[in-house]
Amino acid sequence: MINGLTQIIAHIGYPTHTFKSPMIYNPYFQSRGINAVVVPFACQADNYPDFLRAVFRNENTLGALITMPHKVSTIGLLDEISPTAQIAGACNAVRRSADGRLQGDMFDGEGFVRGMVRKGFAPQGKSALLAGAGGVGSAIAASLAAAGVARLALFDPNTAQAEALAARLRRHYPDLAVETGSNDPQGFDLVANASPLGMYDGDALPLDVARIRPDAFVGEVVLSRPITPFLAA
Repeated sequence: MINGLTQIIAHIGYPTHTFKSPMIYNPYFQSRGINAVVVPFACQADNYPDFLRAVFRNENTLGALITMPHKVSTIGLLDEISPTAQIAGACNAVRRSADGRLQGDMFDGEGFVRGMVRKGFAPQGKSALLAGAGGVGSAIAASLAAAGVARLALFDPNTAQAEALAARLRRHYPDLAVETGSNDPQGFDLVANASPLGMYDGDALPLDVARIRPDAFVGEVVLSRPITPFLAA
């Protein structure tokens, strides 16, 4: 039950009708006796900088979950940003430190990596090909680097985007072998689609699936259907 001691986690984005976090976290908090609640806030981009600061002026704000269209713009509004968020160029979680500084992190890629680990794939020392270097791909690339992959190949039709991501990875992980320019999956331990391809009927495959090693782990970020054409192939 909400009372005068309840801590608020603001879920900020626009629109809010697709938000799932309140339905996931609030029952969990209640079952564990945690006096906190996730509250959706519909905030458009023009109002967001002032709104984010106002949210954290509340003494009972525990943190904020950030979603579209604010993940990228949040980076410039914080005092501290994790290496993962710096590499991804986006942020989806904010908290206030004991001294009042706003700290940001990005967990989208961490969820992908944890899912792989639960399925039995250990990324340490492995090679990975990531098709897609946009927001989702950047977050996954950052988390794969943090998880200890030895070699990471990036491919995106927007070559400048892939090169910029590669530069950020090399800056934060100088021992990581980072490659760009090819979507040939031959020889990689992990092959993942982090592009929108597969969301709609008739989309091309993101790479030549016939060249994927039989024992490679294959990952997918498109959630519009349980089995995408990429996974089915």
